[in-house]
Amino acid sequence: MALYFNISGALTKELIAAGSGDKVSSIQLVNTHATDAATVDLYIEKKITGSFYLMKSALIPIGATLVHDNLAFSTTADQFGLYIKLGAASSVVDVIIN
Repeated sequence: MALYFNISGALTKELIAAGSGDKVSSIQLVNTHATDAATVDLYIEKKITGSFYLMKSALIPIGATLVHDNLAFSTTADQFGLYIKLGAASSVVDVIIN
């Protein structure tokens, strides 16, 4: 299972919904903006338990790729969803989830 996303703007976006049954082993974030670095928050969240950050204010330089591997979590029923938030309205990041 591979999921692909083009994310832009400073709003929080759900990448994987809780209960979808997806298993995540790695996440790649690519800053595709031509002139600015991207600041990224990436976290899992469960309604009752709260948010747990995989990355908090991670700075990705122009054209760089940040890989977070050796992950082992799933989005089974009543478990965690995966979310991303970019730090600026002009930020653009591609996300690949395996």
